[in-house]
Amino acid sequence: MATTSKNILNKMYLVGAAFVIVALLVVVQIINIQFVDGDAYRAKAEQRIFRNDTIPSTRGNLYDANGQLLATSISKYDIRFDALAPSNQDFNDNIAALAEALSKKFNTSKDYYLQKLRKAHSNRNRYMLIAKNLNYGDYKEIREFPLFEKGPYRGGLIIEKRIVREHPLGKMAERIVGYDRNGSAPVGLEGAFAPYLRGSDGVRLEQKIGKNQWKPISSENQIDPNDGYDVYTTIDVNMQDVAHHALLEQLEYFEADHGTAVVMEVATGEIKALSNLGRAESGKYYEKRNYAVWESHEPGSTFKLMSVIAALEDKVVDTSTVFDTQGGKISYYGRNVRDSKYGGYGKISVAKAFEVSSNTALVQMIQNNYKSHPDDYVNRLYSMNLNEKLDLPIKGEGVPMIPHPDDENWSGLSLPWMGFGYGVQLTALQTLTFYNAVANNGVMVKPRLIREVRSKERLIEQFDRVIINPAICSQSTIDKVKVMMENVVKRGTADNLYNKNFSMAGKTGTCQAEYWKSPGNYIASFAGYFPADKPKYSCIVVIHKPNTKKGYYGNIVAGPVFKTIAQKIYANNPLLDEVELQKSIPVQIVKSNDNYLKTMHQQAETTANKMPNLIGMEAMDAIAIVENLGAKVVLRGSGKVSSQSLKQGTKLASTDKVTLTLL
Repeated sequence: MATTSKNILNKMYLVGAAFVIVALLVVVQIINIQFVDGDAYRAKAEQRIFRNDTIPSTRGNLYDANGQLLATSISKYDIRFDALAPSNQDFNDNIAALAEALSKKFNTSKDYYLQKLRKAHSNRNRYMLIAKNLNYGDYKEIREFPLFEKGPYRGGLIIEKRIVREHPLGKMAERIVGYDRNGSAPVGLEGAFAPYLRGSDGVRLEQKIGKNQWKPISSENQIDPNDGYDVYTTIDVNMQDVAHHALLEQLEYFEADHGTAVVMEVATGEIKALSNLGRAESGKYYEKRNYAVWESHEPGSTFKLMSVIAALEDKVVDTSTVFDTQGGKISYYGRNVRDSKYGGYGKISVAKAFEVSSNTALVQMIQNNYKSHPDDYVNRLYSMNLNEKLDLPIKGEGVPMIPHPDDENWSGLSLPWMGFGYGVQLTALQTLTFYNAVANNGVMVKPRLIREVRSKERLIEQFDRVIINPAICSQSTIDKVKVMMENVVKRGTADNLYNKNFSMAGKTGTCQAEYWKSPGNYIASFAGYFPADKPKYSCIVVIHKPNTKKGYYGNIVAGPVFKTIAQKIYANNPLLDEVELQKSIPVQIVKSNDNYLKTMHQQAETTANKMPNLIGMEAMDAIAIVENLGAKVVLRGSGKVSSQSLKQGTKLASTDKVTLTLL
């Protein structure tokens, strides 16, 4: 019995000791939490209540060469209500007036807002949505409503500002304007010049007020965002419009898969227009991909210019050298080369062969003169930079492919096939850069999409032309091929484009695409420049997979687009020989127009809504200003603003509609 009692007593001692040890451990842990790790735990608790939120910077504007907006950032506002912020007295005294103001603003019954506000108050809702996606004028009006006018602490007003990127041109030039989004690869001008446009984000402190709901602690930021710079591009909206619609009309008629049209200023390399259109399943066309920059393809007969220049420069032929077209068909290693004209052209000179685009004559020109040393021909092409990328700021440039005799896949067919544009690959813009060099008397300039970067009035960086190659060949060779290219339009494969009142020069291209898969797929192209005697602009048009029942030759499918673009640009600027004088004018217009736009936008942010003078402004700029001032716009006509329904200085309300007449 005594032994049993002793065992029980020992167990009690053990249990008691265990309790003492546990108690000591708890005390130690409490001391540790309070005095050793206290700061860390308090910081974690603080993080659950407060956080630093990123305030996106306002992205800089993207302008065309004449100061018209290509992309701009517009402020949008979400309005919410913290129903616990006002005192009970302030809430009760103002709820009726607030509901009345909201009902008038949003055309909803007063009872609806009374019920919604009272429910938020009784449910202790600290994040009730009032309205989303408001413009600046609406935001200014609402913040003066009863109760809201007391601010965030007494009135419960929560303002959430967002920056929305808008493209005034809409679908036109959508791909070249592009975008710069989180989680996506940068595209177009927005992506290429993102380092200038982005700016730097700011930071503000927010407090957690509910499940996944946060509100700013104050209207002051911990770190203010720095706005991005404005970028002035080389794109001309008017030329872009011409190129877009000329290309679209032809694509629709020929039911083609896709196409591109590019216009470049000869002397500077400035890209004035760049249109890319692809066909959707619905049959409609849209800016699908940047084909001009991205898509490498066999150029076909437009590459004959490169072959002729190489042969002339190496002095293996002259323009008068004669070749027998051999009945329009010649064979190499069991593969036939044919002329588009049945029976061929008989015996013709190199110049005539170029004009009529004779495959058999020009293939013999390359094969006969370079077959024993094909590296001379290829190295000549390399010396003209045809194997090099253009190193464009826009990402995704296609890689040119000019095979060399040292390559493993070089064969007996490689040399003759290269002679007329097969077995090589170039993008449309790479081909145009070469044609532009011919128009520029041999000086190859890099295609350029940017003129300058500005921060308000301050010039940050200016971009001048970049010379890739000061002379792709001798001036005598340039002079010869210029005459040949002009004759292509006068009496050659593109004589359907000839106009005695306006000279053009260029080369047609018709190439079978994916011929190893199935017949009937063609690439139609035309590359050249205008005016022929004093070239100011070069242009290339490439159209893929037209409906062959309607046509597929370069002069029929692509040539008319080139002609329309050239003639409309010329019609809008007939004094092309005075282009150097005119080039100084747009810069002044850009600066004055830019300053005016900035002044108007600043007024929208800092002063009462008063109607500015919009006479003479472009429609897209006038719309942006009026909408930022809180009113709505009705447009009549097209062009620039010639009159406005409200006089300058008239106070604007969100219900106002401003009618702008355009001429």
